[in-house]
Amino acid sequence: MAENAVSVEGSFITKYADVALAILLVLIVVMMVIPVPTPALDLLLAINVTSGVVVLLATFYVTSALEIAAFPTIILIATLFRLALNISTTRQILLNAFGGEVIQAFGYFVVGGNYVVGAVIFLILVVIQFMVITKGSERVAEVAARFTLDAMPGKQMAIDADLNAGMIDEAEARKRRRDIQREADFYGAMDGASKFVKGDAVAGLIITLLNIIGGLSIGILQKGMDVWGALQTYSLLTIGDGLVSQIPALLFSTATGIIVTRSAGEGNMGVDIVSSLTGNHRPLYIGAGLLFALALIPGLPTVPFGVLGFVMAFLARSVAREGASQLAQLDSKRQGGAPTQQSGGTTVTGAHGGGAAPGSPENVLPLLTVDPMEVEIGYALISMVDPGQGGDMLDRIGTIRRQMAMDLGLVVPPIRIRDNIQLKPTEYVIRVKGAEVGRGELLPDHYLSMSVDQSDDTLVGIPTTEPSFGLPAVWISPEVRDQAEAMGYTVVDCPSVLATHLSEVIKRYGADLLTRQEIQKLVDMVGENNPAVTGELTSALSLGDVQKVLQNLAKEQVPIRDLVTIFETLSDYGRFTKGVDYLTERVREALSRVITVRLQDDTGVISVFAMSPRLEQKIKESVTGDLNQGWQLGLSPSDVQQVIKSAATAAEQMAMAGLTPILLVHPDLRLIVRKILEGSLPQLYVISYNEIAPGAQLKSLGTVE
Repeated sequence: MAENAVSVEGSFITKYADVALAILLVLIVVMMVIPVPTPALDLLLAINVTSGVVVLLATFYVTSALEIAAFPTIILIATLFRLALNISTTRQILLNAFGGEVIQAFGYFVVGGNYVVGAVIFLILVVIQFMVITKGSERVAEVAARFTLDAMPGKQMAIDADLNAGMIDEAEARKRRRDIQREADFYGAMDGASKFVKGDAVAGLIITLLNIIGGLSIGILQKGMDVWGALQTYSLLTIGDGLVSQIPALLFSTATGIIVTRSAGEGNMGVDIVSSLTGNHRPLYIGAGLLFALALIPGLPTVPFGVLGFVMAFLARSVAREGASQLAQLDSKRQGGAPTQQSGGTTVTGAHGGGAAPGSPENVLPLLTVDPMEVEIGYALISMVDPGQGGDMLDRIGTIRRQMAMDLGLVVPPIRIRDNIQLKPTEYVIRVKGAEVGRGELLPDHYLSMSVDQSDDTLVGIPTTEPSFGLPAVWISPEVRDQAEAMGYTVVDCPSVLATHLSEVIKRYGADLLTRQEIQKLVDMVGENNPAVTGELTSALSLGDVQKVLQNLAKEQVPIRDLVTIFETLSDYGRFTKGVDYLTERVREALSRVITVRLQDDTGVISVFAMSPRLEQKIKESVTGDLNQGWQLGLSPSDVQQVIKSAATAAEQMAMAGLTPILLVHPDLRLIVRKILEGSLPQLYVISYNEIAPGAQLKSLGTVE
């Protein structure tokens, strides 16, 4: 019930907040032009004082500047409101020699009816606000804005590192980036808002002087009052008006100082101050001893210093007892809990971490979780991924994820990196959904050298095999690097080797990363700007059908960034069939421009080997069924091996010529031929005539018989 009441009240207040703000702004303009009756003026002056107190108290309970992000705007509106009040009260004082009950009370009661005392108090308030609080707040706000802007790149890199390490998800990363941007905007705005507070203090002093001069002129010249009478009347009213204006201004400037100086607090201000002053009992004991010493000095009052000494000693004893109690509790937890070790930025927790029983479900269930992608490394490679040791592997992984999104449209989930003492110190393993898909070995402080002609005998080093493509290579020391590059070798460092291997694994197994949850996110993303497309898609096909089509495209490295075209094609054909193979071929044809651009060389030509019509006819006659209802291949094993052998020969010729291996076949047979060749020739692109965009230049290098 209480929660409901709070939520209803909050919604009621915020529902009409814009109307109230609009009325306030109109009221400010009206007060500057139209005389305000003194009863209304008394109410507005009371509102001004109350708002200052409320804002000041609100800053006590702020733990982060973003919790009161509208504070610069509040300062601006409050300053305009006070200036409008100054204009209205000045008009009343000069015209009627009366500014209302509030000003009368401040002029006669607060300062005892003595305009000299009032003037001194007013000047002290102005000096405190202008020279102390406002000047300090302005400087702190300026420095905070500068440091916040300078720290933005580092904070962004830290977020990317946490995201790449799997410590946070995409939503949390977006939230943190948005908070960083809001924090920079806030401190930049506070740097300007502090100028409002400073200008308000100067304006208050000038307005007060003008009111005194104007009051004396009106009293002496227009109303025939003597000098002392006019000075007594108008000076008291003006000083009362100044006090009513400067006290809220002082409260707002103090609130500004509190906001910009709240840098590292974790609780509200009262808790932070008390915990900071009472965090150690030794200073309190020293302070108590000093107070007792002052109480014993002849000529100094004994009672105040003695009482404060006893209070300080009691507080120190209480803090010491509480610290001893917390230390005892911590020791007991350490003896009963599981140890936690941290190595190279990777946290390794004991098997019983958390204090629960070893056989409880709370300890077993987390073991069932499988990361989409993870990299296990030996302890000698930890320096590559630990930013504290100069490792930049996390940044490289972030670059890989962005590149895969740009090139293939794949949203690669966070890649978790963990150390594994069961591996060799220089070994790493890449896993996709818990299964090993890649393994390699890296030699820290060495470079991997590869030759185009695969003749590495002339270079002194440790022979090895490049893990991504299986090419022969050599590990060389840094001293030989310049020599290797001069000899025409390709030389890369260890992080680049691992990054390349990761990229190739993602390209090959990217389809496995397209889970239904990820597909749902893609559908929701497209639906934000194209609701008609996703609405028709979901009515025609299930989420599983869409997932299988996108997986088929990803397996052959067809970019799936153009989701609108893909979903529109699936909607068109999904009303008539649910055959995933048939739908995949239609989507590929719709993406013909994307496929063509991806396969063109630098001159815009697509060089291909074509399958002979006789072989196409033989394959077609051996197929029973179709792509829509399902199909089976009736070729004999010897014929299949002959097709693979002929295609491998063509692919090898193109690769030796530095060309992308491409096989061009009939549209009805493209998927069937691809299924025949994908196990032995995964690097061979199989395309159909319908997947070539109009106007593209084709160059036939021969036929596959």
